[in-house]
Amino acid sequence: MAEQDLIATARETIEAFNASDWDRLRALLNEDSVYNELGTQRQFQGPDAFVEIMQGWRAAFPDVEGTVTNAIASGNTVALEISWQGTHTGPLESPGGTIPASGKALVMSTQVIVFEGNKVKENRQYFDSLTLLQQMGVVLAAQEQA
Repeated sequence: MAEQDLIATARETIEAFNASDWDRLRALLNEDSVYNELGTQRQFQGPDAFVEIMQGWRAAFPDVEGTVTNAIASGNTVALEISWQGTHTGPLESPGGTIPASGKALVMSTQVIVFEGNKVKENRQYFDSLTLLQQMGVVLAAQEQA
């Protein structure tokens, strides 16, 4: 698949998330796809687990929308710079437990998507979990603590 086609498919994963179109998202994934959330050190295998974690993010941030601000491809890998904007109005499941809704807004992240053929083989979600927790008011920024 041409690099521009891979970029279009990678963008489609974001569009499917934005529309809460879980069937469309699932259709873009390989049966053995892996989702790595490096900020939380969580890993999920398979399309159903991938969609379930995306539904969890949607439940915690019902109005969240991702805007791709930059995309590059090399071989079978695409990097997307994404501005996610939304409000934390639902509980967020995390490795440390459930974070109750804070009502605060957030902005974050970058994804690296590896393809096998025309489907997503691996999605590596890079976000700064400390900044996310600060944006939600769970952790105070250093200047706020002083």
